[in-house]
Amino acid sequence: MNKEDDMKDVELNEMDQEKLPMTGETLTGTEKNGSVKVKVPEDTEVKFTGLSKEELMKVAGTTGWVRTRWALLVLFWLGWVGMLAGAIVIIVQAPRCKPIPEMNWWNEGLLYQISDVNAFSDNGLKGVEEKLDYLSQMKVKGLVLGPIHTVQADQPSTLELTAINPEIGSISELTSLMERAHRKGISIVLDLTPNYEGVSAWFNNAATVAERLKEACVYWLSKGVDGIILSHLNDIANTEAWPSIQDIFNQTDGTKKTALMGSVTGLSVEDVSLLLNRSGVDLLLTELAAPAGSGVRQAQAIQKLYSGHLQTSLGWSLSRSLGSPAVPVRLFHTLLFTLPGTPVFSAGDEIGLKAGEKIQAMWDLESKAEDANVTAKAVQEEHTTLRGFFKALSDLKGKERSLLHGEYVSLHSSATSLAFLRLWDQSERFLVALNWGNDSVTMTLSDSDLPAQARVRATTDAENLAVDRKVSVEKLELGPKQAVLLSYPYAG
Repeated sequence: MNKEDDMKDVELNEMDQEKLPMTGETLTGTEKNGSVKVKVPEDTEVKFTGLSKEELMKVAGTTGWVRTRWALLVLFWLGWVGMLAGAIVIIVQAPRCKPIPEMNWWNEGLLYQISDVNAFSDNGLKGVEEKLDYLSQMKVKGLVLGPIHTVQADQPSTLELTAINPEIGSISELTSLMERAHRKGISIVLDLTPNYEGVSAWFNNAATVAERLKEACVYWLSKGVDGIILSHLNDIANTEAWPSIQDIFNQTDGTKKTALMGSVTGLSVEDVSLLLNRSGVDLLLTELAAPAGSGVRQAQAIQKLYSGHLQTSLGWSLSRSLGSPAVPVRLFHTLLFTLPGTPVFSAGDEIGLKAGEKIQAMWDLESKAEDANVTAKAVQEEHTTLRGFFKALSDLKGKERSLLHGEYVSLHSSATSLAFLRLWDQSERFLVALNWGNDSVTMTLSDSDLPAQARVRATTDAENLAVDRKVSVEKLELGPKQAVLLSYPYAG
């Protein structure tokens, strides 16, 4: 082989080397460009297998580990015992919650009285059913109807306590009303005062109609009525038949309790208290006269009834002077919704209707008055504002424990003003202040429960005491014919 042949072999070998794949398996020698590639074996992964059982037992038995384990065990139990002791201390020192007093449906909000069903609605009982949505919005808990039975004034022989006046409705319409009302959480009470259109509510002799009254109570309760109310209660409660009438309502089958209610007018607070004790009614409705006289006497009357009786048996209504210039409507709304007991309103009270005014004005609020009629528009706006104020207070009454069943604490009373507290356990507290006088008043209020400031929840004087504003309670200033409802949290 000559020199040229040798050179060709070298070139071919170099070309063949270039075509070889660049892998660790093939490149073990000289590569292109004279580089040398050396195959390096991958590092072998070192795995930690831990200590064997024998090694662990040997280490665990050493003095250091034994002491460490004991120290950790002692710390664990000390911590556990410490937490247990702390929990016990907190439970023992924490103020105990008062048990909620026994309450019935007539204690959970307002009662709404429709004395003249046809005046309330053009469609009698059917029309009342059509207004249940409205009543539900006002947070009504009980609807007091009538009287709706048939009787000719001052004619005992015409009395039919189990028959509905056909001009008002029928049994089927009353049944339909009750069924829908119950679905909305509204109870139905019938007024069975016999001679409601005559001179004497009990024909001057309640004993003569007592037996018929007993039969009527049994009849209506069997129809699903939730309660019966009797006006001029003192007349019937003094008869020999009264205990047997009470027995009808004391019978219960474990279902919803039925209520025996009464109302009185013109009695002194002492006589009202005696009647409550003697009659044993579930609720006695007392008409709260306009406090045009002394606020001191008003405070004394409230205190006497509250201290001598369960507030669940106290009912309060407004005198029909409501809405007169001397009696601000919202002031009375504030008072009735915050007194200890059940507020009872007549249809139209929520917008301040005066005696003799037509209830139709309530439904006229659903349509706007013409702008050209300035007077009608102003009256409508005032009625709408009053209804909003009424609903706000009704909302508070229904959900705040202090207003539902809290303690009553008198703070201040003068010739023209009144202030008191409503407190329940650890719930929000409420302070009520009213001034029905013609001059401003500064109330100096003092009680261990009172804070320096409280928040305005409802007010008749939005300019000086706006809702949610914080005001001083030590020297509370209230303008003429104004009322305010304040609240503050439990402080321990």
